[in-house]
Amino acid sequence: MLFDIDRGELAGLFGEARFATLPATAFPPSAADTEGARLLRTVGVPTGTLWVREPDEDSGRLPRVRDVVHIEDFDGACDDASEGVGEWPVIGWLLNAHLALDPRSGKVHAFDADEATVRELHGDVSSLIHVTVRFQRLLEEFTFSGDSGDEEAGFERLGGEVERVRRETSGVDPLPFQDDETVWSVIGEEIAAGLRFEGGSPGARSLYG
Repeated sequence: MLFDIDRGELAGLFGEARFATLPATAFPPSAADTEGARLLRTVGVPTGTLWVREPDEDSGRLPRVRDVVHIEDFDGACDDASEGVGEWPVIGWLLNAHLALDPRSGKVHAFDADEATVRELHGDVSSLIHVTVRFQRLLEEFTFSGDSGDEEAGFERLGGEVERVRRETSGVDPLPFQDDETVWSVIGEEIAAGLRFEGGSPGARSLYG
């Protein structure tokens, strides 16, 4: 694993009910025994920023890439991806992209159907969980002073926290923030601008009243 992920520690931060997990039966045989599937089964991902796909009610399986996007529309965008891309399980949705797990490499790829692009987003699932946890915790714990005169300083602190997530993640896995166009980079910019706080969070209450 790229990042040390501990279920007990994360549950202490968010509570057991806040993690979405996937059963082993949701994965195709080629992916069921991989480290990524194990993490999604035993640890899961905190809900909020990232949406974890629900297995099909009839088959109990996750959709495959070819079930959610038209591979032929990507015009060679998948040339650099591993063989059998159409069979990869789709594990989630983030911003405007389907997230799929490559069972062979363990990497998580982001498929943007609108732009017909596919990008390597994470070196492994531990990296996906790590970034999701860091941003979700920031959204749930950050607060502004409540003094309108200190709002600018508050946004500077918030921007610094987002940059810390970016910097510390990139030191281990450069993929999530490899440039300004990745979905995580866009989400980080939105968080820094105060656009992603939920209504009941300390950040939203102190910012919007």
